[in-house]
Amino acid sequence: MISRGLSYFGVICLHILSFLPMQVLYGFASVVYLLLYYVFGYRRKVVRENLVNAFPEKDSYEIDLLEKRFFKYLSALIFEIIKLSSISKKELQRRYVCKNTDLINSYLSRGESVLVCSAHYGNWEWGTQAFALHMQADTYAIYKPLTNKIFENWFSRMRARFANRMIPMRQTFRALSDTKNVTTVFCFGNDQAPIKEESHYWMEFLNQQTSFQLGIEKIALKTNRPVFYIKVKVLKKGYYEIDCVPICLQPEKTNGHEITDLHVRFLENLIKEDPAYWLWSHRRWKHQPTQPPLV
Repeated sequence: MISRGLSYFGVICLHILSFLPMQVLYGFASVVYLLLYYVFGYRRKVVRENLVNAFPEKDSYEIDLLEKRFFKYLSALIFEIIKLSSISKKELQRRYVCKNTDLINSYLSRGESVLVCSAHYGNWEWGTQAFALHMQADTYAIYKPLTNKIFENWFSRMRARFANRMIPMRQTFRALSDTKNVTTVFCFGNDQAPIKEESHYWMEFLNQQTSFQLGIEKIALKTNRPVFYIKVKVLKKGYYEIDCVPICLQPEKTNGHEITDLHVRFLENLIKEDPAYWLWSHRRWKHQPTQPPLV
């Protein structure tokens, strides 16, 4: 009961906080950065290990700079996500510009459904909302629910404020079946680590053997829906750009794991362009292959 009460109190406080101007929230973010990085050392060991393994060519000074840039961005991102609770559609569209959405809408206008993938790069929460506002069909975002039901309900309401329909990962295929006669856009994150029992496909990614989910490829092959990558670019603090990039328009003509290879390499190149905006605090490599990996 106490835990539920604290959770409700926390949600109310965060919602009230979201009404403050972004410049004020960024001021709070500066304080949070000092606390996370210097006082509590939040997942610094995880971040450091991930960066060192991903970029063996960088010396300790370069890793230090990148590590600090990441934590500064993470602190700002926390408050940007809180802002989603009350941000207006107009402000969201001003802060998140979308390019080449016509490439996807050309399929939707003909009644052809589309698959898109992206990652925890930049502000993915704002990006999912901004992208959906430009689509000429229902947009379904696949996500992993939080364990705290109260915060999960709050996040779900935030994520569905404008145009998204949120689908828990375990209900993906049911949602696809329910909408098979409807024109849709299904959105997948391509950097989520599969659970150990589902780590079937391994690739070298950022200089490490990494497992990837094959869900989007399986769906693309079964339905022949074109696959686009939603490339995010950070323009400046609080301002972003999305580019809808086609990576596979005819899945039925691909070879085994070709679609997975394409979207993984796209993500890898994106991270290498500017590493600070990926979620390095995620324990992405906690599982390792128990047999020679598939490459």
